[in-house]
Amino acid sequence: MPNRQPNPAEPTRRDALKSVAALSLATAFSTFVPNFSLRADENDAEPKFHNPILPGANADPEVLLSRKTGRAYVYPTSGRGGFAVYSSDNLVDWRYDGLALAAKDIKWEKRNFWAPSIMEKKLDDGSYRYYFYYCANEKIGVAVGEDPTGPFVDCGELVGHDLHPQGRPGVEIDPYAFCDPVSGKHYLYWGNSYLCVAELNDDLVSLKKETIRDITPPNFFEGTYVFYRNDRYYLTWSKNDTRDPNYQVWVATSDSPLGPFKSPEKDPIILSKRPEKKIFGPGHHSFLFLPNGENYVFYHRIIQPQAPGGWGRETCLDKFDFAPDGSIPPIEPTLEGVGTPVDLKSLVEAE
Repeated sequence: MPNRQPNPAEPTRRDALKSVAALSLATAFSTFVPNFSLRADENDAEPKFHNPILPGANADPEVLLSRKTGRAYVYPTSGRGGFAVYSSDNLVDWRYDGLALAAKDIKWEKRNFWAPSIMEKKLDDGSYRYYFYYCANEKIGVAVGEDPTGPFVDCGELVGHDLHPQGRPGVEIDPYAFCDPVSGKHYLYWGNSYLCVAELNDDLVSLKKETIRDITPPNFFEGTYVFYRNDRYYLTWSKNDTRDPNYQVWVATSDSPLGPFKSPEKDPIILSKRPEKKIFGPGHHSFLFLPNGENYVFYHRIIQPQAPGGWGRETCLDKFDFAPDGSIPPIEPTLEGVGTPVDLKSLVEAE
């Protein structure tokens, strides 16, 4: 389907998601049985498929490697009564850890809970605190907890429609929280069809509204992720509609977390469909950079086989490398996924 930019006066594709969510999820759970937590056997000639990594319909995966527990946590859009969390100590075997934030505990909105972002902060006394940013009815809220699995205590609305940039289409969704390792400042990025950024106050649950900036790069749509590597800031995002088989991930870089961000002339698209593998719509991603130098991308793709008009999505995981010049060559999405266990706790303890 074409990349139609939403008109704020019309129902967006996110509204469409709500109206068909129950049907899409029911279809996904009734017709699709994932290969969940399978591990390859050296004596087995048949390849083992590890993608998807989570059972059933899960989209918009956000990953956290916790320094507190030495486990990786994934927070998807799942429609299971709030925000589910899954964890693993080796990237191969995943367990369901329940609801990190239940919909019933969010009092300021009652629908459209999507696309979270999480930040872990080590406090002066050695304890940890977790800040959970999430979508609710096309606005952004924040919750706080003492453990990666929650339960998080909701703090209410953080970004409302009053912060929509003038003259831009789109809605206030897809938050991404980022701590700049250079300045120590914390930022929140958000937006669909536009990209805004603002500095967070020291409490990490409110914005310095005077710092809000519209930094929308060319070809931007949604699903922001920001990271810093070798004196460069990377901005990645998803382009096209999530129901579109051509949903894909783009990259741009800058010397500042506030941009401007510029995409490379060669390979600005770093993750896209592979029809020969029946992989369609890979996008809305997050990255995991391990202390041993290994790099992983979590993303969703359209579940196959899919009923006509269906677009339930599943969470996948693949490994990738940077080029010597720091660019990201196109990442190959796979059916096999990651089959070699990684001792995450040992890596974290060795940092």
